[in-house]
Amino acid sequence: MSFLELQDLKTHFPDLGGGFLSKSTETIKAVDGVDLSIERGEILGLVGESGCGKSTLSRTVMQLQPATGGKVTLAGEELTTLDKSEVRKRRLDFQMIFQDPYASLNPRMTVFSTLAEAICQRHPERKRQRDALAEKVVEIMATVGLDSRHMRKYPHEFSGGQRQRIAIARALAPEPKLIIADEPVSALDVSIQSQILNLLLDLRDRLNLTMIFISHDLSVVRYIADNIAVMYQGKIVEYGEANEVFHNPQDPYTQKLLSAIPRIKSSS
Repeated sequence: MSFLELQDLKTHFPDLGGGFLSKSTETIKAVDGVDLSIERGEILGLVGESGCGKSTLSRTVMQLQPATGGKVTLAGEELTTLDKSEVRKRRLDFQMIFQDPYASLNPRMTVFSTLAEAICQRHPERKRQRDALAEKVVEIMATVGLDSRHMRKYPHEFSGGQRQRIAIARALAPEPKLIIADEPVSALDVSIQSQILNLLLDLRDRLNLTMIFISHDLSVVRYIADNIAVMYQGKIVEYGEANEVFHNPQDPYTQKLLSAIPRIKSSS
């Protein structure tokens, strides 16, 4: 069995296009029968345009959105059958990195407080071990390339790239088995994007992380992912090794995504 398996996963919503009083029986099939297998230490790139269902899929994997049908199995345990209390316990095992780190970080908490809180979720005993907790915060900051001298600063005192490193550190602090990165570099400058992508690759290698990397940009996903799944209207329309999907796309939708990538013309 693979480390993470999605089997015929569905997430449907009632179509309320006519308003809350509408009696429409139509449904929106945001995720519609997705099958995926991800191995331990693999980075899967999930690609698609806005509205294709990729964020709903990630929320369903995280058990933030109940599945309409199908299974999510992580490390041999089926998550879709757990009750709410068990899901809360298991949620430490899967963490998210969001597109906008400023919006996802509490502006009233210092870096130290943010990371200490996340560490104590997994190890509540460390609330009483102040020196050991501080050492762990320093260690995690160093892991993501942040200077521990800045641990008492607040999010607004950092650059966008530094804030995303803080968000990555917070995701790592509970020692998760799976990280879902939802458009984590799309709000950053191109030069900073490459730094964050290289950091995620380094963390995967050092910590044997398993990751779903979500993006609308095939060129970014090709750089970081081992395999790529292309999503369209709630379904996976193409799946394969990253370079193979990039150079030899089979589905017309994948071809369309590739054609939208800007090409730099060489001057003659």
